Amino acid sequence: MDKHPNTQLIEQLYQSFQAGDAAGMVACYHPEATFEDPAFGKLQGEEVGQMWTMLLERAKGQLEITYSDIQAGEEYGAAYWEAKYPFSRTGRRVHNKIHSHFVFKDGKIFDQKDTFSLWRWASMALGLPGKLMGFMPFFRNKIQQQSRGMLRKYMRGK
Repeated sequence: MDKHPNTQLIEQLYQSFQAGDAAGMVACYHPEATFEDPAFGKLQGEEVGQMWTMLLERAKGQLEITYSDIQAGEEYGAAYWEAKYPFSRTGRRVHNKIHSHFVFKDGKIFDQKDTFSLWRWASMALGLPGKLMGFMPFFRNKIQQQSRGMLRKYMRGK
């Protein structure tokens, strides 16, 4: 049985991610795509591809991506993936477990929402401060502000 084209699209996204191929990842997204996760909040359009490009550059080849449980139909899809990497600011090892939900339009990813435990991520990435405050709303807001600020600075430098 042939795979649905949107299943192949999700596979292409994660295979490009594994290969450190930002252009391959960006090619999977609709130009008006949105992306949302606990670390960045909501991103739109060019910000989505620039986020992946920035993250791959900062990982400096030390990023391990695995994926599974891809399900996709005409309009919606989902996948599970894991990322292992040293957090650039602290050097601490992170093993993030993420569930992605997709909406498709014109054969591309139009919306992606990633969910993961910000508390668990912050505990690994930041150590004790993350463990103590990672579940608090103000902490989530601070992480998102820092992440978006880092992305804006990256985009200005391009």
